[in-house]
Amino acid sequence: MATTDRRATTLALAHALSAAERGLAVLPLSRTKLPALPSPHRDDPSPGHPCHGECGRPGHGVYDASADPVRIRELFAAAPWATGYGIACGLPPYHLIGVDLDTKCGTDSSAALRELALRHLFTIPETVVVLTPSGGRHLWLAGPPDTVVPNSAGRLAPGIDIRGAGGYLVGPGSRTDHGVYTAAPGTAHLPPAACPPSLLRLLLPPPRPHRPAAPAPGEHGRGLVHFVLTAHEGQRNTRLFWAACRAYENGIGPALADPLTEAAVHTGLTEREARATIASAARMTGRRP
Repeated sequence: MATTDRRATTLALAHALSAAERGLAVLPLSRTKLPALPSPHRDDPSPGHPCHGECGRPGHGVYDASADPVRIRELFAAAPWATGYGIACGLPPYHLIGVDLDTKCGTDSSAALRELALRHLFTIPETVVVLTPSGGRHLWLAGPPDTVVPNSAGRLAPGIDIRGAGGYLVGPGSRTDHGVYTAAPGTAHLPPAACPPSLLRLLLPPPRPHRPAAPAPGEHGRGLVHFVLTAHEGQRNTRLFWAACRAYENGIGPALADPLTEAAVHTGLTEREARATIASAARMTGRRP
């Protein structure tokens, strides 16, 4: 290993230990900004359920991250080629959220963030800012302990990536193929500021729409099933279609689809014929079968 690489590794370890003193969990990174340690499962023929470090061996990416100085030294000793370190997001005590303002592809991510702030009435508080070799910035924000912020790329606005749970930020002092990450003047010793609530809402995935449960068939449903069961040859399909239309009009079509099918099969229709008739009734009434 070249002298410069040894020096870069020593400096990266020192910066990583300093970050750990603040309670931040760290892991060694290579010059490519990727975790320095290869996966111990890379040659497994069938990995099955992904291991997140339960095997006890290093090489699980962000799941290796630790704030224990002994563990950090062990990780760097196992990766003497590391020239940087990553800071895991989403973990106590800060539950770190990283706002990555990129400058690639000619995007003005800083302007996009200012526009979002004006539109949603929030301001970015004074916090840690890390300058990237490409001219971008990483803003460190603290999230609430009971909220999981996902990683995203460009969802907030072009050029704005979010590092949340399961992600990591390149720590200041790291050396990469493109240069060194540095803390912006006057921000290195600041604690990560609390994420503004309005911004936090933008970072969370939209809530899933609530779909009310279909009402139980009840007496009306049983009556429709009986109506199909008592059909004679020549009226089976007509009765099934009529009953299915009434069921969908009354909001019990999905719950009654199987009982109506069974009743129609009992009278002599095939299951395929019955389900096709019920699907036609659903379309006729503007409902999904």
